[in-house]
Amino acid sequence: MSTNREWVNWAIGRIEADFHRSADTHLIPLPVPALPDIAIYLKDESSHPTGSLKHRLARSLFLYGLCNGWICERTAIVEASSGSTAVSEAYFARMLGLRFIAVVPRSTAQAKLDAIAFYGGECHFVDRPCEIYDAAQSLADELDGHYIDQFTFAERATDWRSNNNIAESIFAQMEREPHPVPRWIVCGAGTGGTSATIGRFARYNRFDTRVCVADPEGSVFHRHWQDRSIERVDHSAGCIEGIGRQRVEPSFLPDVIDRMEAVPDVCSIAAAHEVSQRLGRRCGGSTGTNVWACAKIAAEMAERGWKGSIVSILCDDGARYSDTIFDSAWLAARGLDIMPQQKKIAHFFETGTFAAE
Repeated sequence: MSTNREWVNWAIGRIEADFHRSADTHLIPLPVPALPDIAIYLKDESSHPTGSLKHRLARSLFLYGLCNGWICERTAIVEASSGSTAVSEAYFARMLGLRFIAVVPRSTAQAKLDAIAFYGGECHFVDRPCEIYDAAQSLADELDGHYIDQFTFAERATDWRSNNNIAESIFAQMEREPHPVPRWIVCGAGTGGTSATIGRFARYNRFDTRVCVADPEGSVFHRHWQDRSIERVDHSAGCIEGIGRQRVEPSFLPDVIDRMEAVPDVCSIAAAHEVSQRLGRRCGGSTGTNVWACAKIAAEMAERGWKGSIVSILCDDGARYSDTIFDSAWLAARGLDIMPQQKKIAHFFETGTFAAE
C-alpha cells in the first residue's frame, strides 16, 4: 500500500468519525393555526457543526475528492464560494491538515469571512461574483492544488439514494407526523445539489412529493427552468447569499423540479425577519426565500381544500447576517423597505391567506 493510500484511508476515517459524532438536524414545526390541515416544517440545518446546510455538501465533496484520488496528503484545496460552503470546507480541510483557500466576492458578509478564518482558511477576493470560477481554477493550477468546485460536483458527490442525505433524513423524521409524505418540499438553489438530491430521492422511492425551488428574482435558475435556452443573466443575482446565480450551474437539474417561485429580495428579507421573530432566533435570507414560497403554496392548498405537509429548510444561522439583512442602515442604503412585505407574511401566519401581488 502506498503512503498516499494510507493517508487517504486515514482521512476518510477522520471524516466518517466526525459524521458519527454528529446527531441529525431537527425538523421544526412552523405553526399556522388558521390552517389546521396544512403543516409546515423547517429542517434546521443551522445546527451542523459549521452552522449551515453546506456542511453536508462539504463532507460529500471531500469524500468524493478523496475517493477519486484528487485530494492527497499535501493538496491545497481551493473553492469558489459566497461563504457558507467555504466555511464548511475550511472545517474539513483543517481536520485533515490541508491548506484551504476560498475565492469569495468582496461583498460576502464579514461574519462568514471570520468563520472561514476561524477554521484556518484563507480568503482570495474578487470584485464581481461571476469572477469566482476562473479565479479559483487559476489559483488551484498555480498551487498544484484541487479546485473542489461545488457548482459542478454537488449533484454527483452526494449519494441521493441514501447515506443519510437530507432527503432521506426528512422522510424518516416525517414518519410519525399527521401527513408523513410531504406534498411539497421547498428549497433554494445555489449549486442545485439540494434540489437534485431531493427530487431524485422522491422519485426513486416513488413518493408523491413535489419539489419547489424558491429562487431570488434576479437569478437565472427560474428563467432557465421556464426556457432552457436562457443560461445566463448579466445583472446581479441579488443580495440573498448562498442562492441564486448569474449562470446555470452544472449541478442544477431542472427536470427534477416541479415548480419554481421567483422571490424578490425584499420579500426574502422580510420573511427572514418575521420567521426569526416567530422562532425566537435569527435565520438567514435564504430561509426567508423558502418561507415566502411555502406561504404561497400553503395558501393555494387551503383555497383548494387540500390537506398535507410542506417541508422546507432553515439554511443557516442569521447571526451571520447581523451586519447585512438585519442591519437597518444596510437595508436603507439599498433602498429596501421590508415593512410592507413583513406585514404581508405576518398576515399569512395569522390568517392562512396570502394576498396576491
